[in-house]
Amino acid sequence: MKKTLISTLAALLFLPGGTQAGEAGDLLQHHLYEGTAAKGLSAVQSLCNAGDAEGCFAAGLMTLVEGVEGLTADLYRYGASNPDLGSAGLLMGMGTEAPAGPTNPRPEPITYQALRAVLEDALADLDRAHDLFLQGGERGDYVVMLDPLRVRLDLDGDGTAAQGETLAALLGPMEDFANIPSPDAPPSGKVKRPVPPADTTLGLDRADALWFAGYTQVFAAQFDMALAHDFESLFEAYFHRVFPDSDLPLADHTSGGILFSGPESDAALADLLAAVHTLNFPVEDNPRLANVLGRLQSISALSRRNWDAILAETDDNREMVPSPRQTSLVKSLPVTEETVAAWMATLDTVDRVLAGELLVPHWRFDQGVDLRAYFETAETTDVVMILTGLGALPFLRDGPIADAESFAEANRVFGTQWLTYALWFN
Repeated sequence: MKKTLISTLAALLFLPGGTQAGEAGDLLQHHLYEGTAAKGLSAVQSLCNAGDAEGCFAAGLMTLVEGVEGLTADLYRYGASNPDLGSAGLLMGMGTEAPAGPTNPRPEPITYQALRAVLEDALADLDRAHDLFLQGGERGDYVVMLDPLRVRLDLDGDGTAAQGETLAALLGPMEDFANIPSPDAPPSGKVKRPVPPADTTLGLDRADALWFAGYTQVFAAQFDMALAHDFESLFEAYFHRVFPDSDLPLADHTSGGILFSGPESDAALADLLAAVHTLNFPVEDNPRLANVLGRLQSISALSRRNWDAILAETDDNREMVPSPRQTSLVKSLPVTEETVAAWMATLDTVDRVLAGELLVPHWRFDQGVDLRAYFETAETTDVVMILTGLGALPFLRDGPIADAESFAEANRVFGTQWLTYALWFN
């Protein structure tokens, strides 16, 4: 699945095209390529305030980039790293490809409250970007040409987006991405004439502003979900794996005695078991949990608006998400009228689930889980107890239950590629 998704993104990027942008588009391109989004934001914000929809889109994208820089800088400051779980990771099906140890040689200790502050700041940036994208999606016949692989980000918070801090540099080490052959590339072990560098520019327009607005809520819903709960027990039991140089209780005890295979892997397995044991999160902000439902519903609504804008387009200019009349940049994922109809039917089903009109099946019960009732009334989210049954009891009720037939059109049209289409279409 990972290879399929990355292949899709690569195919999306690697096709030619071009057009003229307005002043806001030129500013956006310049500042993102130079890694100076924060400096350029005020200029495009002024254009947005004057009623320029392209300026609002540019301000939204710069705000989003600035938010990503802020989040990565915070994580770097605290020495975040991919947990090295060794053979325990393999046992849990999590792999071992992530490098061990923090990237920051002198990280600051992190506390639970500091981590919550990081998430709060990231959430605020996403919501600011969301509002600007909505303004950029209301009107305007603009197309901004942007090569995402040339966007530079200050990932370590040192105040400078260096030449190597680009999306291309981040994607370069990924084996699945690097092994994707271009259409003119020779088979493995063969020799062929050099292939010219691909033009990875995309044309971004009003419909894409709505697409980005939807994706801000995909991530904002996850941050809000975490912040609505008290997850300090999980933080203390496991997050020394994410922040190795923290002052957490087990930070100096990631290797111990031998229970099964070795001191490091056995300690990692113990930490994974401790993490599962602490997946019981009291709800400390009920309105915030209810707002997660609102964010999820807005994702569906924005996807509908996105498609309304896509279907109204009359050009064919390197569309990130094309209509059936436009050229799909992802040859393996055709977009037809049938595809769009299947996606609309999927959104209808999702809306019914979120509204509590269609219940979520539970393996143990004949009744279904009312997802709306969970978001609006839950006092705790005990993951293990919900999955095993006892924790689901307060949300069970009679009514129609979602099943394969509920998503029949998606299954028929998208098949095994349904997740890739979902990630693409948002």
